[in-house]
Amino acid sequence: MSEILLNDLLKFDDNSIANVKIKFNQRDGHNDPMELYKENPDVINNQWLFWRNKTRYFSVGQIAICFLKLSPDTWLLTTIKKVTNELNRLEGINYEGEELPQYSQYYGRIIVKFHKTFMTQGRYFKDIHYQLVVQQILPSIFEGDDFPGYDKVKLSYQQLHTIITRGKRDWVAALENQKAVYVITDKFNGKLYIGSATSNRGMLLDRWSSYVQNGHGGNHALKQLVEDKGIDYVKQHFQYAILENYNAKIDDKIILQREAYWKEVLQSRAFGYNRN
Repeated sequence: MSEILLNDLLKFDDNSIANVKIKFNQRDGHNDPMELYKENPDVINNQWLFWRNKTRYFSVGQIAICFLKLSPDTWLLTTIKKVTNELNRLEGINYEGEELPQYSQYYGRIIVKFHKTFMTQGRYFKDIHYQLVVQQILPSIFEGDDFPGYDKVKLSYQQLHTIITRGKRDWVAALENQKAVYVITDKFNGKLYIGSATSNRGMLLDRWSSYVQNGHGGNHALKQLVEDKGIDYVKQHFQYAILENYNAKIDDKIILQREAYWKEVLQSRAFGYNRN
């Protein structure tokens, strides 16, 4: 089977292709654009696409294609816009644009294979279109990684926030009726908090939702931490994982016994955030 190129789907002709430019978005050393996209696609499709940092990426009238890095050689097409205005900012969001509805069926669904060898973010489509191979067309808009199994859950605050706020279906189905013993790790200082999700305290989805809402879930030591350092500390340093998971029929007493066991084993009372 012959390869399908991106332009086989977009169908820019010889006259229009010269007016099309791609913006390659990838981690900038501070932010992971994929996590931002999963939480709110507009952050990438507007702010990152139209951000100018000295380099002038687009001109009014050009077609802007937004790519988001998935892996070293794969990119997600997130939007295609026509640039309608330039704001003449040397640094910041420098352009305005209108999304092209004729391509909307592809937004967040096309994964392109392309080996990027240049340093610049912007590149004319006509110069590389023959290298942009369609690797996959997703059945629905990309929402992030699928639920990996209870023994492989390891989430940053931002990832957990995205799952909860966007109601990612496979994660919600896996967590909403599940009892569990879980661990929250402060990656800055190594301190642990061991918690449990039971029928009396809210199942795992409800329990973890409380951490998204306020950063502490009602725990006294974590609440004090948020008061002292702010919720941004939690957002930057906390990680959430499952130690043991149980179905909804298991007696809550067993969950609480296992919670106490893990507190003792991991010494989270003496050296972590547990106070009881």
